[in-house]
Amino acid sequence: MSSPAISDLLLRAIREGLWLVILVSAPPLLAGLAIGFVVSILQTATQIHDHTLAFVPKLVGVVLVLVAIGPLLGAQVLRFMHVLLLAIPTIR
Repeated sequence: MSSPAISDLLLRAIREGLWLVILVSAPPLLAGLAIGFVVSILQTATQIHDHTLAFVPKLVGVVLVLVAIGPLLGAQVLRFMHVLLLAIPTIR
């Protein structure tokens, strides 16, 4: 049977991991959402409905966001994994 300390540690690690997933995935998703919204307005205004016109700008925008913010996001994931791996020996 697990002790309350282990279950608290596990729940905290899961909660922080889920929060980290949200924080890491938010910038590219929001960039894709914003670019998609602008492109859809432009497509509606010009009545040009080409699928590649919607896909390519979103792809470029998401890649630019990942290049710009990728090191910061990677550092957050690395910090989380470092803390998590250091906590493993303390579990009994």
